[in-house]
Amino acid sequence: MLIVETIARIRREHFVKGKTIKEIARDLGVSRNTVRKVLRSGETSFEYERIVQPRPKLGRWTAELDELLELNATKPGREQLTLIQIFEELRGRGYEGSYDAVRRYARRWAKQHGQATVAAYVPLSFAPGEAYQFDWSHEVVVLNGVTTIVKVAHVRLCHSRMLFVRTYPRETQEMVFDAHDRAFALFKGSCGRGIYDNMKTAVETVFVGKNRVYNRRFLQMCSHYLVDPVACTPASGWEKGQVENQVGLIRERFFTPRLRFKTYDEMNAWLLDKCIAYAKAHRHPELTERTIWEVFEAERPKLVPYAGRFDGFHAVPASVSKTCLVRFDNNKYSVVARAVGRPVEVHAYADQIVIRQDGGIVGEHPRSFGRGETIYDPWHYVPVLAPAPCGTARPSRTGCCRPRWSVFGASLPAPTMAIGRWSTSSPRCSPTG
Repeated sequence: MLIVETIARIRREHFVKGKTIKEIARDLGVSRNTVRKVLRSGETSFEYERIVQPRPKLGRWTAELDELLELNATKPGREQLTLIQIFEELRGRGYEGSYDAVRRYARRWAKQHGQATVAAYVPLSFAPGEAYQFDWSHEVVVLNGVTTIVKVAHVRLCHSRMLFVRTYPRETQEMVFDAHDRAFALFKGSCGRGIYDNMKTAVETVFVGKNRVYNRRFLQMCSHYLVDPVACTPASGWEKGQVENQVGLIRERFFTPRLRFKTYDEMNAWLLDKCIAYAKAHRHPELTERTIWEVFEAERPKLVPYAGRFDGFHAVPASVSKTCLVRFDNNKYSVVARAVGRPVEVHAYADQIVIRQDGGIVGEHPRSFGRGETIYDPWHYVPVLAPAPCGTARPSRTGCCRPRWSVFGASLPAPTMAIGRWSTSSPRCSPTG
């Protein structure tokens, strides 16, 4: 095949130096027909493309290979087979040729069908206060010296591109409620429409098209903030492309290098400052003469006014043990002594546990995300210290009248400590009762 350098030299030898075709062919070692073709065509390069590709082994399998390739092209990206898998499928049907033949055929097939299979998109435009997008991501941080995977809630206003991020230990429903409340409190309002993927904390059943059965508590939250929820088509991330891009942006700019904090509160306070600083420092992608923060300030009057905090808890029924403890999420929390023997309802918030019985609160604690921990409130055990027949506190489950005051430590109130010291020092009480 003629290379570009040879063609250029032939043209210069003839048109500049005036050499004949015979002289050029002798000097360059090419045929006179080749020289004549270059000079007459006026082209500066020649390419050879095979019209008929012989396929001694693949020939009779092309129909089945076309069928496999067409079926594969209709699947979502995550479910599509690789060429190796398609080759193995063809081998299983009896094909005895090489993988390279299949690869070359598939490449040519993709080039011919590319225009028909590649999807085209219409750019989305949003009016001020029209919509926001919500999503989760997973990031790696060092929390109190331990490498931890945290769940990051992302909220983004579609018009102004104002962003909000907050980290949580989990992606449970109470975390979703808390993220929305904190985002809307920052924005001082919500939007008329919220765009989500089909996360289990929001969507219970997915039907054809946009029809969904939403979670009852999630709908209560949307009703509180006057938001109309919209769920994306499954495996169609471009329908909420802004927040999808925000995930990559936050990972690159905020979580690289790896963050190191002692608590979630410290990390979230730092992230909130970074969100505001980023909005004030970067230009809006469409309204380039203004920053994201300036466009956000102009959008604020168009938002639905902030309705106040939604009582965003996840309710779970539970029972109370004889030691005034309720088990929830692999931990135990104390309740008042009068709640023993009757069922209670645990209201789990993002950072708090509230235990209710008959409409009243019988226990309230900061939430623990560890395992096997017991969280006490010493005041819950004061009624248990009523005099028993032996004249001291009621016997414990071990048979001893003396409570284990060391469990509470210095957090025990002074009056209760006084009763405890009196009961454990009484000569009328012995370990055997």
